[in-house]
Amino acid sequence: MTTFEKINDVLVHLFQEIWELEEKAIITEEFKDITNNDMHIIEAVGLGEGNNMTTIAKKMKITVGSLTTSMNSLVKKHYVERNRSEEDRRIVNITLTEKGIKAYKHHEEFHEKMSQAAISEMSEDEVKVLLKSLNNLSKFFHSYDNE
Repeated sequence: MTTFEKINDVLVHLFQEIWELEEKAIITEEFKDITNNDMHIIEAVGLGEGNNMTTIAKKMKITVGSLTTSMNSLVKKHYVERNRSEEDRRIVNITLTEKGIKAYKHHEEFHEKMSQAAISEMSEDEVKVLLKSLNNLSKFFHSYDNE
């Protein structure tokens, strides 16, 4: 197998493995009432004062209508709450509840462990090369998405 074929093989399998492992690691007994997709919505809402539906939908690259269905479920399960803006009552901000913050931090911890595992046995120069490679891959995804 050539180096190019090995890289291709690793990338193809890595994406699938990350998705499967993330679901197993994130959707624990404590968070069994949500999906991996719900967890990514919680991540998009983020910590702090929250975001409106349009901002969250853009982060997720989905329509506001699609987000509404998931958001309704997350509100019912007490992971997020809706709050009307004091300045403009038409604007509804979404914020994480205490339960949502706990889920967010759980998800963040998985990503930190994954990133640390990727660089744990690398020199500083190797980490720079990996970062450049990942940035190139990201640029490819963004340009491919915009074609």
